Amino acid sequence: MTHFVVIRHGQTEWNLASRIQGHLDSALTEAGRAQARALARRLAAEPAFELLVSSDLGRALATARAVARATGLEPVLDARFRERSFGVGEGLGYAEIDRRYPDSFRPEREIDPDFAIPGGESRRAFHERVANAFESLARERPEARIVVVSHGGVLGALYRHIHRVPVNRVHRVAITNASYNAFTCADGRWTVLAWGDAGHLPEGASSEET
Repeated sequence: MTHFVVIRHGQTEWNLASRIQGHLDSALTEAGRAQARALARRLAAEPAFELLVSSDLGRALATARAVARATGLEPVLDARFRERSFGVGEGLGYAEIDRRYPDSFRPEREIDPDFAIPGGESRRAFHERVANAFESLARERPEARIVVVSHGGVLGALYRHIHRVPVNRVHRVAITNASYNAFTCADGRWTVLAWGDAGHLPEGASSEET
């Protein structure tokens, strides 16, 4: 049985500004850095983890480095755990992207799994990437305790994979920055142990993705 704790990075400047990050990056806010430290303290108090995997994007790595300092684990960068690519929309606010690319986030596009904004990644391709990444890691480390530091979209895709939510169905679930999400995987069978646990986080601003 593989044990996973999967974390969305701490709050970023673009989270606050409601800008689409995708494969671009934005620095953690002061609150985001405090979230990362609080998360690290919680993980350090648990039974030892054997592996710390991080998306190679800066906001995830900055969060992972706080975990590394507390646990003594060196982050292993893995691009499979990157956020979804939004191509030409990255760095834009939602109002701006609606003006430039009015079809990109209309409701019918949200249920079209094969639509991709120019230069970006379709919902289907993204979800397949995420599912394959977690399944592969579980097979490679069948008895390990693993921390994965990643992104809101990745957690949402994992949630859909575990609960078998079709990729073309609108299904909203709150994903808080630096919250605690725990799972086990045994022979391809996933169990959710904790979702959105924010008991370790300091009071203050926190961003949610759905």
